[in-house]
Amino acid sequence: MNTRHDNTRQHILETGHRIIAGKGFASVGLNEILTTAGVPKGSFYHYFASKEQYGQALLQEYFDHYLADLDELFAADATSGRERLMRYWQRWLGKQLDACAEQKCLVVKLAGEVADLSDAMRVTLRDGTDQVVQRIARVIEAGVADGSIPALDPGITAQTLYQMWLGASLLGKLHRDTAALENAMVFTRKLLSR
Repeated sequence: MNTRHDNTRQHILETGHRIIAGKGFASVGLNEILTTAGVPKGSFYHYFASKEQYGQALLQEYFDHYLADLDELFAADATSGRERLMRYWQRWLGKQLDACAEQKCLVVKLAGEVADLSDAMRVTLRDGTDQVVQRIARVIEAGVADGSIPALDPGITAQTLYQMWLGASLLGKLHRDTAALENAMVFTRKLLSR
C-alpha cells in the first residue's frame, strides 16, 4: 500500500477516535469527523464502505494497539505473575483517573451503545474483549504456577475481574468519581493475595 493511503486512512481513524470517544458513535456524524480531519467525503468512502465499517475498523485499530500494549505489559520478566497483573489494574485505575476527560477506552464508551446498533461492531468488541480476558487468564495461570496467586481457575477469575473492572469504570463515569474503581482494586488485591 502506498504511504499516502495509509496515512489518510489512519488520520481519519485517529480523528474519529478522539471525537467518538467523547461523544459516542451514534451522535457523531461523518461530516464532523471529516471536517475535523480535513478530508473530503469521497476520500472517506475510498477507505470505508459505510459508517458501520468505519466503526468496526476503529474498534479493530483500538484493540490492535491495546493488545500490543497488554502483551508488552504482561511480558514475562523477573516479576511474579501477580505483580504483572497488579500493574495492569493499577494502570487501568491510573488511566481512568488521568484520562477520564479524553474517554480513551472505547470498550467502556461504546459497548452498550453499539451492541444493539451494529452486529459487526458488536462482534469486533466481543472478540477484542475475549482476547483481553485470555491474556489476563494466562498471567493468572503464570501466577498460580509461580505461587504468587492462589489456586484459582484462570479463565473464570480473568472473566470475573475484567467484568468487575468494566462495571467499575461505567459506575465511575456515572458518579464522576473513583469509588467503584478503588473498590475494584481492593477486591482484586484480596482475591489475588495468598
